[in-house]
Amino acid sequence: MASPREIPRLTDVRMLRGIAHPMRNRILEEMSAGGPMRAADVAERLGIPANQASFHLRQLAKYGLVEEAPELARDGRDRVWRVVHESGLSVNLEDLEGQSGGKAAVAVFRRSWTAAAHAAIDRADQPEKGKDVTVAVSTHALRLTKAEAKALAGEINDLVDEWREKKQAKSGRTYEVLWVLQPAPEVES
Repeated sequence: MASPREIPRLTDVRMLRGIAHPMRNRILEEMSAGGPMRAADVAERLGIPANQASFHLRQLAKYGLVEEAPELARDGRDRVWRVVHESGLSVNLEDLEGQSGGKAAVAVFRRSWTAAAHAAIDRADQPEKGKDVTVAVSTHALRLTKAEAKALAGEINDLVDEWREKKQAKSGRTYEVLWVLQPAPEVES
């Protein structure tokens, strides 16, 4: 069994604010799936004005989530952006709540993340009609120790990363992978 890659930890509450914004989070998803992009590429992909895409990219850069990739630019005026943490970030909300402004930032992040998760489940229930898409929803029950659960989480992340790395392309549809690994609720008798 391969050892799971270490996912960098998000340790700055300001970065949490950056990913709590739904549009910024979608931009990060698109860039993670498709590689470096210009503001015009982001605008086209997400159906937003280019100036709005540019604003959000600058905000993501301010939070240390994207950076310019000048080696990919066509000329001195061309700005190409890439994600800083291609494999994503590990987020421990309890650690972040203790920072100045952390409780408010965590509350915003939780609302945003929960809304996005609900929307993903709702979309899975109603696949886009007439489009060639695949939707898969599955639940499994496993009996694991805490260490085994951590190893499984690492393996799932590694598998998704492998697919992202080999399929990072401009063609195709961006798919979201949403998974939750947590203890089943205790049954009270």
